[in-house]
Amino acid sequence: MSTMKTVALLSLTAFFGTTDAMAQSYEEYDAEERGEKPKVKRAVREIIKGTYAKTNVGVGLYFGPHAEWLQPGTSIALAVGQDFYDQEDMSMAWEVSFFQGINNGTAFDEQTLAGCVEKQNCIQGDIRSYTIVGLYEFSVYPTRRFGIGMRVGGGMMFTPLLMDRQTYEEDVTGKEWGYVPTVHEEPHPVVMGGPTFEYYTKMSHFSVGADIDALYAVGFDFGLSATATIKYTF
Repeated sequence: MSTMKTVALLSLTAFFGTTDAMAQSYEEYDAEERGEKPKVKRAVREIIKGTYAKTNVGVGLYFGPHAEWLQPGTSIALAVGQDFYDQEDMSMAWEVSFFQGINNGTAFDEQTLAGCVEKQNCIQGDIRSYTIVGLYEFSVYPTRRFGIGMRVGGGMMFTPLLMDRQTYEEDVTGKEWGYVPTVHEEPHPVVMGGPTFEYYTKMSHFSVGADIDALYAVGFDFGLSATATIKYTF
């Protein structure tokens, strides 16, 4: 019995000793980031890569043919993606994002007086744009927690008519403008891309950052969005 008790005691000691070695305090991890050698080498589980969900909030604007009618507005997005390639100094990911843009605009009759018919760039006024895109992202990591990347992709944008269609067809396009712009009548193929910045926080699964995207919507306009991001990796 004495031998069995000794073996059991040694086993428990080894188990709890191993468990303690796997833990890591913030102070010790900060020491590693500063290049200082910690007293005990321990496992790091704060930075997690894989399947993620992300939200974006920021500003969106247009600077093409409709820029004189549309004010800078709000850009928000929801996305899902996955880091399919992960190394210490680089990673690659795919992402599917759904963007919504909200921009106030000049009233249609004021556009007429300002010459939108001659310029062929009339628009209903305030707009809502809905865009779904698939993106590929490549990132490098100057430090363990901070990443800089580029992403590029394409998809489709919709700018639906917001006002009453009968009024739009009879009073606006039928009388005021005398022609029907294609902006609200058809979807617009989109290409987009730009730099990304990401910082992995000390809360497991969470990172924050920023995306800056330039886009071209065929048959509509050139645009730019700058958004802050929060990402949760499962």
